[in-house]
Amino acid sequence: MAPGVNVVALSGTFGMAQAISFPSAKLRERPVPKDSTSSRRAKPPAVPLSKRHQRDGRRVTEPRGDEGWDLDPADVNAEYASMVERQLALLGEDPAREGLVKTPERVANAMAWLTRGYGQSVEEVVGDALFAEEHRNMVMVRDIELYSLCEHHMLPFFGKAHVAYIPNGRIVGLSKLPRIVEVFARRLQVQERLTEEIAGAIEDVLAPTGVGVVIEAYHLCMMMRGVEKQNSKTITSAVRGSFRDDARTRAEFLYLAHGREAFAP
Repeated sequence: MAPGVNVVALSGTFGMAQAISFPSAKLRERPVPKDSTSSRRAKPPAVPLSKRHQRDGRRVTEPRGDEGWDLDPADVNAEYASMVERQLALLGEDPAREGLVKTPERVANAMAWLTRGYGQSVEEVVGDALFAEEHRNMVMVRDIELYSLCEHHMLPFFGKAHVAYIPNGRIVGLSKLPRIVEVFARRLQVQERLTEEIAGAIEDVLAPTGVGVVIEAYHLCMMMRGVEKQNSKTITSAVRGSFRDDARTRAEFLYLAHGREAFAP
């Protein structure tokens, strides 16, 4: 490793389960109840995101089990649950059968957990973990596990993020870098924007000499549907400051992010 470079590695391993396909059953049509007219089902327009009530992300800590529901620590939105019940009926299922009777509440609860980043902010998760320090060399946290939802199909994408910065008089607690990743990953996302948002947040909080972020992820919207490419991996990067302007700093960052094996002859 080059002198003067500090690297902190948080390693994560992702295993790929073998996919087994089954013949799809023909969905049986269900008659629409006579009183289910479009006028009676009509709902008011959705409230813009900027005007919605923000959930308190600090109350969302660790998953819990509750009477066998395997619920996450988030509130169940009754309106969302009713929409899931209607989805099940449109698929030709019977929402009243034993295996599905609690599914609407489970799904509503899971979605609240998976999108809890809307109720969190970078300022909140960083807190007062900023420290004056004259360290002027690269700090990196590698292999940060991340899970997010593609905003196009609302299917998961998952992988790891590599985050680095060069301090400019201040450093941040190392655990805060993964927490910043979580704030933006736990929303409906595209990987390109997620990468830029993480880099921008670190730049805003620390005002460092430079910032670099690389994300490597697998997208289920490409794996279990569509082109069905099981081994494709998407890599995105965002570089700011000296990581963008100095070719040697950028090369060093990419070398450390991808590992020596990626550059072996």
